[in-house]
Amino acid sequence: MSVVVGEIVEGTVTGITSFGAFIQLPEGKSGLVHISEISHDYVEKVADYLKKDQKVKVKVLSISKEGKISLSIRQAKPKSNKPADIEWSKTDDKQKFMSFEDKLNSFLKDSNEKMNQIKTRDTRKSNGMKPRKVGSVD
Repeated sequence: MSVVVGEIVEGTVTGITSFGAFIQLPEGKSGLVHISEISHDYVEKVADYLKKDQKVKVKVLSISKEGKISLSIRQAKPKSNKPADIEWSKTDDKQKFMSFEDKLNSFLKDSNEKMNQIKTRDTRKSNGMKPRKVGSVD
């Protein structure tokens, strides 16, 4: 069975790089999953999502004239709009004994940390350029 564009096949992760992962496909062929095609979420480090020898389902995006195969894990499974299921009976033991105010403060702390991470990521994406104030002269 040859690899066909648009097809979803199972492969094995053979290598991980900073820009993606190489996947061994059927018939000894291999392809690349670019970092942007690994997950619906933002992926900073490929190794946080994939491990060597892991089995994954991939969608074949394209095959170049040179035979390079472009793959997507993200498109092989549809994005779920459903919120994550929470197992309420399995909450942390320390949360069982926290007051509402303590839980709220913990939530706000986590939220602020996540917002700082997003700001840092956005700053990196803009190549370290700092936004200028309106009317300022450099």
